[in-house]
Amino acid sequence: MKRIINSFKLAFPSRSCNEAFARTAVSAFVTYLDPTLDEVSDIKTAVSEAVTNCIVHGYKDTIGTVFLRATLLEDRTIVIQIKDRGCGIEDVRRAMTPAYTTGGEERAGLGFSVMEAFMDTVRVRSKPGKGTTVTLSKKIGDRREC
Repeated sequence: MKRIINSFKLAFPSRSCNEAFARTAVSAFVTYLDPTLDEVSDIKTAVSEAVTNCIVHGYKDTIGTVFLRATLLEDRTIVIQIKDRGCGIEDVRRAMTPAYTTGGEERAGLGFSVMEAFMDTVRVRSKPGKGTTVTLSKKIGDRREC
């Protein structure tokens, strides 16, 4: 088991304005590892997608609570969990298929694909009526001289 260097937890209402708050909090937290701008951008984009899914799909037309937990591990990996207690996902595999959406014509259905493109791992656990947890992880490159 890798040792935890640091971690934090947030809980916030599922309002669209809080998506920017979540990605900013995580990007500030990861600066300890001195990531590249590309690494920070990748993390911010994945967090944005996961939080947006909670807001748009998890809670649909209601306001609920989004839970975010970020952990830095000794091997320079950041692990981010984004969780809602919303409607859940009936078929996770299908939901992760590119272009699949339950959000109507205005949604592209690429959220999970974007997360997978920018993070090392993406895990999704969900139970209908109970909510969804998305776990993202990314190892930050070590640019220190030997």
